[in-house]
Formats: sequence, C-alpha cells, structure tokens
Amino acid sequence: MTDWLEAGARHVWRPYCQMKTARPPLPVVATRGSRLILADGTELVDGLASWWTACHGYNHPHIAEAVRTQLERMPHVMFGGLAHEPAYRLAARLAGLLPGELDHVFFAESGSVAVEIAMKMALQYWINRGVAGRGRFLAFLGGYHGDTLATMTVCDPEEGMHSLFAGVMPSQLMARLPVDDESFSALDAQLAEHAGEIAAILVEPLVQGAGGMLFHDPEVLRRLRFLADRHDVLLIFDEIFTGFGRTGELFAMQAAGTPPDIVTLSKALTGGTLPLSAAVASRKVFEAFWSDDPGAALMHGPTYMANPLACAAANASLDLFETGEWRADVARVSAALAEGLEPCRTKPGVVDVRVLGAIGVVEFEGAVEVGALCAAFADRGVWVRPMGRVVYLTPAFNTPDADLDRLTEAFRRVL
Repeated sequence: MTDWLEAGARHVWRPYCQMKTARPPLPVVATRGSRLILADGTELVDGLASWWTACHGYNHPHIAEAVRTQLERMPHVMFGGLAHEPAYRLAARLAGLLPGELDHVFFAESGSVAVEIAMKMALQYWINRGVAGRGRFLAFLGGYHGDTLATMTVCDPEEGMHSLFAGVMPSQLMARLPVDDESFSALDAQLAEHAGEIAAILVEPLVQGAGGMLFHDPEVLRRLRFLADRHDVLLIFDEIFTGFGRTGELFAMQAAGTPPDIVTLSKALTGGTLPLSAAVASRKVFEAFWSDDPGAALMHGPTYMANPLACAAANASLDLFETGEWRADVARVSAALAEGLEPCRTKPGVVDVRVLGAIGVVEFEGAVEVGALCAAFADRGVWVRPMGRVVYLTPAFNTPDADLDRLTEAFRRVL
C-alpha cells in the first residue's frame, strides 16, 4: 500500500460504500487517454469515463492547454458583481447550442446543485407571477437527480438510495413514464388532479441514468411537453448524464425536437476536467424574474459558481464538440458495445442487454455484488463499477478500438 493511501485511509469517508466491509480503493496516480494508471504501474481501461464525465478522454491537450492558460491569468474570482470572459463566452455558446429559447444560464459546481437551482427557479417562477400553492414536483419511477436533500425527494423512492430519509423532506408526486397509452392517460389524470400544486415536471430525457440505465423513446418527451402545456406546469429536463453527446445527439432532447422550460447540465460539460454545472432557463421562465422589485430576484449564488478555470475547460470542450468528430466516435463506440455485449444476453441471471449511443448496459435479475465484480474486472485490466442490477459501460468517445474490445471481452468473461 502506498504511504499516502495508508495514512489517509483512516480519515477519508468514501462514497457509496459501507466503510467497514468495503474493499480498499485502487490507488490511481495518473490518467492518459482512456487509461487509469495505478500506483504499481498497472493500467486499467476506464469503462466509465469517471462517472460519464471524461467524454474526450483524459488529459486532452486542447483542454489542458486552456486550463493552463487560464490558471496563469486568473484561477478564480467571485461572480457576484464581477464578470469574466470564460463564463460570459460559455453562457453565450450554450445558449446558441441549446434548442428553443433556453438562453439564460445560471452556473453552479455540481449536478445535484444544478437540479436544486432548477427546482428553486420553478418554485419562484410561480411565486413571482403571484400564483400560490405551486410547491411540489412530479418526477418518475426509476429516476435519479442527485443526493442532496431536495433532489432526494425527486428520486425513485423505492429503487433509489434514499429510503432511509423518507419523511424528512416534503414528499413529491411520483408517476410512471408515459411510455404507452395507459401510462399516458394515468399521468394525464394525475396532472389534472394535482396541477394546481405542481411547480414542474422533472425527467431525465431518453435515459434514466443512476436509477438503472433505463431507456425510453423520444415520444415520451413529446408526451411530457404536451401534458406540461395542457396542465400549465413547467417542464425540466435533467441532462446531467445525457448531455454532451452521450446518447448520440449533443443533447438527448434533440432526438424528440422538444425543448423544456429549464435544463440542467454538468458531468461532461468540462470534459471531465473540473467541477461545473448549469441550470439553463427559457426566456419564459427568466422573464418572471425580470422586475424592478429586488424581491423578485433569484437569491442564489454558489461560492465557486462560474469558476474561470472550469469555464475555460468547458469552452475548450465545446471547441472539440464543434469539430463534429465526436459523432463518428460515438457511432463507433455504439457499434462496438452492441456487438461486444450481445453475447452476455445468454449469461446466467441476465435479463437484458441494451445499447444507446456510448452507453452499454447488461441488466441482471437482482442486485449484483459491486466489490467482487470491480475486483474481477480489474483483474482483467478494466475499470467497471456496477450499480444495482446493472453492469454498464460509458467509455470516453475516443476510446481506441483495442480498448473497447478489451472492455467487452472482460464483460463476456467476468459475467
């Protein structure tokens, strides 16, 4: 064990594990492309792009150079009362890329916080318009939107990770996604009954990520837009996982041609380099805050919001997206995952194999043992961390073919 790992292990509280029984973490000392380099020199192909963030691979020279240049100029300034070029340029670029009238960008540092800001925007939208009683949200079974207190309330209450906290925060309305006529009618009726108390509908477009990598058709988003308009509630798309190419479109909502009223972004926004997130509101939402009344302002301001280093990284990442080369890479990754994972369908306990864009999923009948599988995959030279009933791959878009083969071969052998 390395000295720093041994000394720090007594003090670091690790995420998503029972510290008493969990296997020790693998010590990473460097990254390169699609690889993690461990302290003993072992190289693992990263099948997860560090929780879906490093879409361009690690240490991309264009992003690294942008961050170095910005570091020499200005690493950070407060965003209250001050402005800087990286953030203002990034906001304009995001507004230009997002569909519809999503053109007012509020920056934060993490995905969960971006969702909380979107929820806060939705609540205050109604308050500013003088509409009382709109204090709840409607979210969907199988969904996941974060681990902070408010976002826990809009995650799946049964399949999620937050059942211990039931009753601590106000409950929200839950529904099945409108994937067919029956569920559409049920949701329509639920909205008709509760519309007067709902601020917004909140959904992950095309893929419910951490809730189980559950896919749905673009028609679901069109139905949600129709129902939101019909019952006069706001619609929020959580694109923290799906945004920036992961599903094959730059934003998942583009597959449906249906923009929401607010969208949340994070994860791959900086190419996996630095923490940054955003809640982007439509003109309709923003205009409810545009007032001579100071009390109508959105009173929120994370300390490191619009951090210049992170914004510089995000602008550099957008440069790479603007080349368009990522589309061919995602198609290549998608084809490799579809071919390489299909044989897993016949493995014991497997109930489904599915692929969308650069997402490959093998789903089991029941929950898998995360620690044992992580170790087995690492023995095969790859880094994969299952969750719940699924073992999945979300590699960097530019992962070489040989590394993709290594990932899918490890799946076939380990599973």
